[in-house]
Parts: sequence; C-alpha cells; structure tokens
Amino acid sequence: MQTSSSQKDSTAWVIQTWIAFGFSISMTTFGIVNLPVNSWVKGFMGMGLAFSVGSTFTLAKTTRDMHEAKRLTARIDEAKVEKLLSQHDPLK
Repeated sequence: MQTSSSQKDSTAWVIQTWIAFGFSISMTTFGIVNLPVNSWVKGFMGMGLAFSVGSTFTLAKTTRDMHEAKRLTARIDEAKVEKLLSQHDPLK
C-alpha cells in the first residue's frame, strides 16, 4: 500500500510569507494613516483593512480544512478497498 506523504513547507518559505504579510499590512496601514482625509475616513478604511485581513485568514483556514477533510475521506475509502481486496480469494 502506498502512503501519501504530506508536503512540508521550508522554513525559508514560511519566513518569506510572514515577512510579505507584515510588509503588505504595514505599507497599507502607512498609506491609510498618510491619506489627506479626516480621521473618520481613515478609521473607516482601517476597519475595512482589519475585516479584510480577518476574513482572509478565515477563508484560508476553511479552504485548508475542506482539503484535509477530502484527503481523510479518500484515505478511509482507500483503506476500505484495500481491506476488501485482501479478504477476496479468487481461488475460492
């Protein structure tokens, strides 16, 4: 039976993604703070940024959870087929 190995991200990739995330949030925040508008508009845009970031994390987690559930279901189905095949004796 062939087992599927889970792919691990390298430490460099994880660091790069967190740096990119931090940089993008920092620059967007810097842009909002330096807009030539009153504080109500800046606050509205800041809340929009906060909700966008939060919903992005939620979407990523939900997508990952759905993918993992499909993988688990496929592994269970594969184990059932393997069990049926191992119990089948074509010479009987």
